[in-house]
Amino acid sequence: MDLQLQGKTAVVTGGSRGLGRAAAEALVAEGCSVVVAARGAEMLARTCAHLLQVASAQARVVPVSCDLSTPAGAAQVIEAAVHETGRLDVLVNNIGLGRGGTLEQTTDAEWHEAFEHTLFPALRCSRLAVPHMRAQGGGAIIIISSIYGREAGGRMTYNAVKAAEISLTKSLAQQLAPDHIRVVGVAPGSILFEGGSWRKRQQEDPAGIAAFIARELPFGRFGTPTEVGEVVAFLASSKAGWVSGTTVVVDGCQSRMF
Repeated sequence: MDLQLQGKTAVVTGGSRGLGRAAAEALVAEGCSVVVAARGAEMLARTCAHLLQVASAQARVVPVSCDLSTPAGAAQVIEAAVHETGRLDVLVNNIGLGRGGTLEQTTDAEWHEAFEHTLFPALRCSRLAVPHMRAQGGGAIIIISSIYGREAGGRMTYNAVKAAEISLTKSLAQQLAPDHIRVVGVAPGSILFEGGSWRKRQQEDPAGIAAFIARELPFGRFGTPTEVGEVVAFLASSKAGWVSGTTVVVDGCQSRMF
């Protein structure tokens, strides 16, 4: 299917590995130029070199090394997209962090960290992207949340910020529809990739993770980043033109929410 993304520009935050990298790969393969934002310059460079190998001829790949937990970092990546390509059609908000434990174990600093590294980057990047999308007649904002923003599971801080992202998705979609800007959430289940949390747990406790797979994952395996990235590319395209204000679950039937 031709997703009609040729000549478009997407910003992908947290794009150097995992879900962000997979989303960027799916987008460039469709001819979309991608501005990839991440903190680690070395991994970012490797990822962008890979993206150039799989990109269609007309797609550009622009790396931006920045700290998206700060207002300056958000401004840097949006400005880079417009300066380097002259437009901004798609924003994929894909960074998240949640540390801490129980209520009594989790400090105020850990709560602030979770929101500064998850919700606020999505807010700031979206706020800065909207005027550019509005000026060119529309766009799409994709917010990567989690099934654990819809139901219990995972760390308390992570649940809270992912639930906030799902709420933000609906609110922004209703606000921005008159500007022809769609806002869609993507809620992945447990996804396995090198350097990710599930890979680390699998290495530390293979028997425990095998039991988790048997108990929690109906297909008997983890999901892959590619399976999420391809959904992101579809939702970013005009083929999903009537999809907005919802969060699409990509979890292999893992979650239990209706």
